[in-house]
Amino acid sequence: MSETPPNTLQYRFDGPEDAPVLILGPSLGTTWHMWDRQVPELTQQWRVFRFDLPGHGGAPAHPAGSVTDLAERLLATLDGLGVQRFGYAGCALGGAVGIELALRHPERVASLALIAASPRFGTADEFRQRGVIVRSNGLDPIARTSPDRWFTSGFAAAQPAITEWAVQMVRTTDPGCYIAACEALASFDVRPQLAGVTVPTLVLVGSDDQVTGPAEARTLVAGIPDARLAVVPGASHLVPVEQPAAVTDLLVRHFSTAWQPAYDSTTGQLAVVAAPVRPAPVAAPVQPAPLAEIAPAAVTTPPSSGRPDAYDAGIKVRREVLGDAHVDRTLAQADEFSGDFQEFVTRYAWGEIWDRPGLDRRTRSCVTLTALVAGGHLDELAAHTRAALRNGLTPAEIKEVLLQAAVYCGVPAANSAFKVAQQVIREETTPEG
Repeated sequence: MSETPPNTLQYRFDGPEDAPVLILGPSLGTTWHMWDRQVPELTQQWRVFRFDLPGHGGAPAHPAGSVTDLAERLLATLDGLGVQRFGYAGCALGGAVGIELALRHPERVASLALIAASPRFGTADEFRQRGVIVRSNGLDPIARTSPDRWFTSGFAAAQPAITEWAVQMVRTTDPGCYIAACEALASFDVRPQLAGVTVPTLVLVGSDDQVTGPAEARTLVAGIPDARLAVVPGASHLVPVEQPAAVTDLLVRHFSTAWQPAYDSTTGQLAVVAAPVRPAPVAAPVQPAPLAEIAPAAVTTPPSSGRPDAYDAGIKVRREVLGDAHVDRTLAQADEFSGDFQEFVTRYAWGEIWDRPGLDRRTRSCVTLTALVAGGHLDELAAHTRAALRNGLTPAEIKEVLLQAAVYCGVPAANSAFKVAQQVIREETTPEG
């Protein structure tokens, strides 16, 4: 166990002190205990390092708002322990951290396994909407539906103790850290960079994963030059928990045979060293799916938009604040008559004003809601109420903004605004199911 400063992560070691280090990264909402069934076998050859995400498993609640931040905190933790080189296996968000490490610090990563991972996890709207749900209702709605996302229905029914463990694991997570992790996944998109992952990579996925399934796994394999694919039958998203023996066997095979030697920066050569691990005999009866070689896809550079920088910044901010669905719908409705206006709004309002550092987005949402009430712009008020929720305002704070507006903008205007905002808040904060 560890004392955990804000720039590091809570961790634990298992296995021989002189063995090569193998890191196991957790999924959003889980703790290092999701790897419990893998540890006995893996520690026969490796010193296993597990960590908790901020606010998970009792870890200090120091939110990390990006995958890059999580990766840097992990490296700071390892630096403090004197660990320079390691193998890495990560599930879902833990897999995103692994990709980040392989892209930014390839000299540190000897071998990589990506489990239930994706170069982009759903859409930014989906994760920001989840943040709105948690901010408004707490983690209980997310916790209660976690087994549906993580396990096949047959496993959940047959393993009620594990199902309840999963629910409690999410329920006891710090809400602020969970929301920050959702923001990290919302902004994570490395599809154009996959060819830069140059370490040997195993991509492992459950055949029944409805969150990041075989299609996302094949995208990873097609983009990463030295990647192999393994599909585990009868498993959903949290495949190390649902099919522990198959996952363990695949990890042992991969890390035993695909451990890239250290890179010597002084000579520009790969150091010729003895193999850091010894292949272990594979015990029957577990027969996981074979690893299949897939040729890397051709790497293409997306064409430049040709837009001024303010437009590129503006479209990014506009999507982050209003959501992809709203922006896509608005731009799709633009024609020759209105297209120039949409370009002007994107560049001027979003690229030059909303992107200024002088006010944070919560404050800008407060100002915008007040101005829209004053002007009676109820259509825009609905969109910006949704944006305010995405920017971190709670329903209670939006209510206070509208009450303040009632004093200075007039009661009739605020009355209409309350009706619009009330409907939006009900739609946005009511959990599904």
